[in-house]
Amino acid sequence: MNTNNRGVLIVISGPSGAGKGTICKALLEKHKDLYLSVSATTRSPRNGEVEGVNYYFLTREHFQAQINENGFLEHAEVYGNCYGTPKANVEQMLEDGKDVILEIDIQGALKVKENFNEGVFIFVLPPSMEELKQRIIKRGSETKESLMTRFKSAYQEINYISKYNYAVVNDTVEVAASKVEAIIAAEKCRVDRIKDTILDSKEGFIHEQLYD
Repeated sequence: MNTNNRGVLIVISGPSGAGKGTICKALLEKHKDLYLSVSATTRSPRNGEVEGVNYYFLTREHFQAQINENGFLEHAEVYGNCYGTPKANVEQMLEDGKDVILEIDIQGALKVKENFNEGVFIFVLPPSMEELKQRIIKRGSETKESLMTRFKSAYQEINYISKYNYAVVNDTVEVAASKVEAIIAAEKCRVDRIKDTILDSKEGFIHEQLYD
């Protein structure tokens, strides 16, 4: 297979409230050639969330059946709810040459990296821990106890940043999204991704020298 035609998997994760979802939304609105991998979850939908657009909302029984059938690229339990990335959807899009954004939690991202090291792993950071706390509070969906749980987890999750390829501070969405765009552009120019193009160019150059 010509590796140049294969899409790039861009894995974006970070602490809850860092704004990874907002960054992904900005990228998808600007670049119609980017595709979002829709995850499955057992948690209840939040206000405004749509089945098949934000998540596939599954019962625990259905989710477990998918695990048994090896249907997830990764799956994890976070804050009492299960999340997973449908494997077949991602693999098909990459084979079709589509660049895929995967927005998942840190546990999931690290599992993907174990099995799919050709992915591009980007860690989204808040400008400060105080700003992170305020962002979570503004959601209005957290109890005092769950807020403290998420905030403590954020401190622990930042320790995993060294396992990622890139880190982007989400101070403003526009700037953060532009940094991710630059990362994607750079990745698509990597020699190991365009080796077929390089080989074709080299063979073309040799042919010109011999026959022109």
